[in-house]
Amino acid sequence: MIVSDIMTREVVSISPDARLEDVVRLMIDRKISGLPVVEKDGAVVGMITEGDLLRRAEIGTEGKSPGWFEMFFLPGTSAYDYVRTHGRKVEMLMTGNAVTISPQATLVSAVKIMRDRHVKRLPVVDADRLVGIISRADVMKTLIAALGPSAPLSDGESKKRLDAE
Repeated sequence: MIVSDIMTREVVSISPDARLEDVVRLMIDRKISGLPVVEKDGAVVGMITEGDLLRRAEIGTEGKSPGWFEMFFLPGTSAYDYVRTHGRKVEMLMTGNAVTISPQATLVSAVKIMRDRHVKRLPVVDADRLVGIISRADVMKTLIAALGPSAPLSDGESKKRLDAE
């Protein structure tokens, strides 16, 4: 099975210059937890997820202030954290360099990437353009279809299948 067999083709995406309010409303209205950030030409430049929006100054969840070590030895980290907790544009909040996959890639390779990179969804890109997205939910739909009807098996049938395996 390949990615194009199970990917979602109608992808909800957002522009890097969109406002924070726009992405939050879009996620809530569409009941999605993350979406690709896409340039006008269809190129994927990042992903923005609920995880990117958890640490926010507006709701008091930005985390602790940097200590003396961070201020003196990791000054760029403090600036980065401030932008992530106070930024108002998607380009400031997104995770850049999104992990993508080809529509011709195997389902096995997509799942391996999701597991290894700890991501819940992969934009599907063909010729540098977004053509779909594959998520854990798509994999679960494939699993339920593969399981077939769920009629209970007799003990004899269960033993026969176990022996065959």
